[in-house]
Amino acid sequence: MPIKRVVAPQIDFSGLRRELGLPEEFPGAVLAEAGEAVRATPLPLVDRTGIEFLTIDPAESRDLDQAMHLSRLDGGGYRVCYAIADVASYVRPGGAVEAESWVRGQTIYLPDGRIPLHPPVLSEDAVSLLPGVERAAVVWTIDLDGDGAMVAVDVERGRIRSRAKLDYAGVQRLIDAGEAPEALALLPEIGGLLARRAADRGAVNLPLPSQEVERDEAGGGWRLVLRAPLPIEEYNAQISLLTGMAAARIMLGGGVGLLRTMPSPRPEAVAKLRAAAEPLGISWPDGAAVGVVVAAVDPADPRGAAFLDQAAELLRGAGYTAFDATALPAGSAEAGRNGSGLSAVPGTADAGHGGVGAPYAHVTAPLRRLADRYATEICLALHAGRAVPEWVTAALPRLPKAMSSTDRVASAADRGAIDLTEAVLLQGRVGEEFDAAVLDRDEPSAKRPAGGSIALDDPAVRAKCLGDLPLGQRIRVRLTAADPASRTVGFERL
Repeated sequence: MPIKRVVAPQIDFSGLRRELGLPEEFPGAVLAEAGEAVRATPLPLVDRTGIEFLTIDPAESRDLDQAMHLSRLDGGGYRVCYAIADVASYVRPGGAVEAESWVRGQTIYLPDGRIPLHPPVLSEDAVSLLPGVERAAVVWTIDLDGDGAMVAVDVERGRIRSRAKLDYAGVQRLIDAGEAPEALALLPEIGGLLARRAADRGAVNLPLPSQEVERDEAGGGWRLVLRAPLPIEEYNAQISLLTGMAAARIMLGGGVGLLRTMPSPRPEAVAKLRAAAEPLGISWPDGAAVGVVVAAVDPADPRGAAFLDQAAELLRGAGYTAFDATALPAGSAEAGRNGSGLSAVPGTADAGHGGVGAPYAHVTAPLRRLADRYATEICLALHAGRAVPEWVTAALPRLPKAMSSTDRVASAADRGAIDLTEAVLLQGRVGEEFDAAVLDRDEPSAKRPAGGSIALDDPAVRAKCLGDLPLGQRIRVRLTAADPASRTVGFERL
């Protein structure tokens, strides 16, 4: 799918920042404590600098959480070495940096700059896995058999040195040209195996293009971009998912942890999606798992885009589940909440993630997400046979609510920036006609007229549209409203 770019004029995102109550500069006490942590924190004694790690991130990123090294095992199978920035070693429990991270929750991204979770002296320098320098890391070593199944997991603190900072487009070019070194060349092979295993176990991955707002340096304004994911991005994501599943396995086995959870798709929702497949021309062979069907859909085709929009309804109810069986009274068989606000070890139905198709935990982005720091410490302690630190177990009851709150803010920031850009882009074009594809349709009622959601061909706008909309078809629409103040646009079918 080509990238579509339309230039918008200068846009002031400060109103969105104020509306969402986003923090501005870090307090002086936070910056001072972060600087002292950089000076006083020693690197781990365990030396893993001989492993030729590399990072793959957006080209402009400096907050590098993950570095990987992939290799084949003698006799078959693979070894995945995945180094994660060791944030906890630089954040003092009960200190100013920790307190501020609870206020922020996660790094929030806006077109005119990000609002980082941690001070840049940590997130973009001393703790970031930048190339050519030794860094503290939590090193996951995961061995897979020839079919991609986990056969062994190890996790430890160690010091590493990344060899290169790569970006997705550059890695994709190396792979496509057959010029990638083995550690990179194995990524599609291992990632492909993991993706097939995920689809077979019922995981649902939506290969939707993303709307992004980025600076237009030449025009002095902003571009609205529709960007299709590169294959290498999916393979890279599979390594992170693999690590998250390994972490969940450790925590469930140890009886204490923090899982990222989502209900499995309801049978009636899957049946509804299957009913939509035939009229949209989507093949759904007998016995095929929903994840396999979704993975084969072309999002560039209007009917495929409509089907994927319908499939998004399967992925609802994401949250976090904290549990600590050790906090229950001795001999208790209680499966619900205890006085500490924690659950006992969740059962199969409550522990899983419908999108992943397995129990899963967030541990791979601690520079950018609060929960990962605590979940990682649990894994390190359990794997080493040590007690989980008290500062971690004390935080567990509060983490689900804190993360749900910050997830809502991040989503509102992302959507708000896109809505504002769409409205500014279109505000002088009310009355014009556009080609569009119908993504969703609303059944009319006494309180709601017929309508639904559309995606314009050019510019890359998604919006509400009134009229009788044929799902998955191309139609002609007229712009009826574009208001930057309310960040809304509206269309009607011709």
